[in-house]
Amino acid sequence: MVANDTYLGDDDSRGLVNDGRRQSRSDDGRRRGNADRCRPEIAIVRYRECQLAAVYGLTDVFRVADEQLALVGRGGEGARVSHWEWSDDGVVCTFDSDPGTPNAPTHVVFPPSLVPPQGMDAAHALRDWALLRRDEGAVLCGLCAGVFVLAETGLLDRRRATTHWAFAEEFARRFPAVRLDARRMVVDEGDVITAAGIMAWLDFGLSLVESMFGPSMMIRTSRFMLADAPRTDQLPYMGQLPSTTHDDEVVRLAEETIDRELGSSLTLGGLAAATSTHPRTLQRRFKAATGKTVTQYVQCLRVERANHALATTDETFESIARSVGYDDPTTLRRLILRETGLTPTGYRQKFGAKSLVGGRGQTLVGGRIQRR
Repeated sequence: MVANDTYLGDDDSRGLVNDGRRQSRSDDGRRRGNADRCRPEIAIVRYRECQLAAVYGLTDVFRVADEQLALVGRGGEGARVSHWEWSDDGVVCTFDSDPGTPNAPTHVVFPPSLVPPQGMDAAHALRDWALLRRDEGAVLCGLCAGVFVLAETGLLDRRRATTHWAFAEEFARRFPAVRLDARRMVVDEGDVITAAGIMAWLDFGLSLVESMFGPSMMIRTSRFMLADAPRTDQLPYMGQLPSTTHDDEVVRLAEETIDRELGSSLTLGGLAAATSTHPRTLQRRFKAATGKTVTQYVQCLRVERANHALATTDETFESIARSVGYDDPTTLRRLILRETGLTPTGYRQKFGAKSLVGGRGQTLVGGRIQRR
C-alpha cells in the first residue's frame, strides 16, 4: 500500500500542518506534493496504446471515493481527476471532473501500456510536461510499462521501484541503477510511486485513496466496488516458464527432451546423451542460452506444469507431483511455495477455474492436461 504517516479525514487535524497546508514528504520520508492545496488532483496521461481500462477505471475509483466521502459528511474533499493528451497544440486536458478552475495536479499518472515498453514512443513526448509538473510539486506515478517512462528521466536511480514481472528482466538491463523489486505490487518512494502489472491500477488507486483519505475510506471504496484491499505482492502471478528465445539448436533439443520426459527421472548425463554433447558442455551452453542451469530449468517447468494442473483439474496434489516427476510431493510443495509465495492448496484456491474447464472432466497424463 502507499504509505503515509497522516490521513486527511481519519482525523481532520492530523492531515494538516503549517497553517492548514497538507503535510508533505520528500527524500527524508515525508511526501512531496502541492502543499498549498488540500484537494488533490490526479492527472492521468493518455498516451498512444495506453490501457484505457486503467484510465477510466482510476477515474471511477476516485469518483466512488468522492461519493463515499460525501456519505460521511466530507463532500468536497474528494480528488479532482483530469486526463491529458499530446496534440499539435502541446499537452492538453481532454477531461476534467471539476472544470472551470486552473489545473494543478498533485499526482501525474502514466497508466499501463497494451504494448511492450519499446512500443511506447508517444509517451516520451509527455515526459517533459510531467517533469514540469513535478517541479511544481506533483508526485509522478508509473504503472506497469509506464514505469519505463519514469526510469528514463533518471528519477528512479538508486531508488526502489517495481514493474510488471514480465518486463523485469528488460527493465533491470536498461536501468541497472534502479533498485528493482519486481515482487512488490506498489512501491512508494514519496515523490515517485510505481506499480506492477496491467491490473495493478486498482491496487494503486485504492492505495492512493488510503494515502489521501485514510484506511476507512479505502475500505469503504473497495467494498462498494467489490474489490479486494490493495495487494502487496505480485509473486503469485509471476510466470515460471523459462525463456526459450535463443538460437542454440543443441539447447533447444534439450528443452524438447525435458518437455517430453518431464514426468520421468531426468539427469544431466541423460540429456547430454540425447543431444550428443558432453555434460559440462551442455550445462555451459544451457546456462548461456536460458540464463538457468539444467536443474533450475527443470524445476521451473515442473512448477509451472503443476500450477497449471492445480488451477485446471481436481487431481490430488500427490498425483500431480508424480505426473511432473516427483515421487515425494514435499519437494514440489517447497518449490511452489518458494516460487509463488503460496502453498499448493492456496494456489488452487486463488487460481482454480474448474467451472471454466470442466473440472472432473479432465485429468493429467504424463504431466499434460487431457480430457477423460
